[in-house]
Amino acid sequence: MVEPSLLSVGTGDAARPIAVARREGATPGIFWLGGFRSDMNGSKALALDALGAEQGLAVTRFDYSGHGASGGDFNEGTISRWLEEAQSVFATTTGPQIIVGSSMGGWLALLLVRAMLAQGDHRVAGLVLIAPAVDMTQDLMLAQFTPAEHDALSNQGYVEQPSDYSPEPYRLTHGLIEDGEQHLLFGAVIETGCPVHILQGGQDTDVPQAHAIKLVTHLLHDPVTLTLIPDGDHRLSRPEDLERLRAAVLALVKDAKAS
Repeated sequence: MVEPSLLSVGTGDAARPIAVARREGATPGIFWLGGFRSDMNGSKALALDALGAEQGLAVTRFDYSGHGASGGDFNEGTISRWLEEAQSVFATTTGPQIIVGSSMGGWLALLLVRAMLAQGDHRVAGLVLIAPAVDMTQDLMLAQFTPAEHDALSNQGYVEQPSDYSPEPYRLTHGLIEDGEQHLLFGAVIETGCPVHILQGGQDTDVPQAHAIKLVTHLLHDPVTLTLIPDGDHRLSRPEDLERLRAAVLALVKDAKAS
């Protein structure tokens, strides 16, 4: 097991310690972006770390602020804040990288590669997006709120929803929803500059398969593979799902080494 170190992100009152686990190895490295309320010790993240150990590849995992072993308050979390952390951790890597983003991490992966391309950085050699929750604050949260939840968001500044993954309800803050508006990707062509492989479960109730298909229609200039898993759920953490994840990553690694 790789022991995490701490990376300080932000300044002043906004500074927070981010826990980062780095496995040394060859490139292209594997860079993990987890989902909302998940951490870097989930089954998919650990499967990627094991893949890196097996193949001799570098692997970088981290926890967003308010998640896992990182500091910071979860209720202060926004897409801007977590994207800043992803950029800071990515800056500690060297050479080409395969970014693997799960759920919210899929959205952050697309935002991260967009920011890098804008800076002239072409180190992202491929993207694997697992049930990518692109524009989730708008399409998968706000647009699905009941009238009572809209009232709660306006009057108390947050909405609490039960979760299938935690005994505690998920708190969705006004700050998270409002900040997400400046990062919306749908409605314009999404440029990645690299191959993209999307893994999507047909039984996913959190990010419906129609959402993944919608994403494909926005990826017009890059090679895209969409794997629909009819009996797959949102987590895609069964042994057969993890094997699909391994295969998708290894295919992109092979392409990167050949280019």
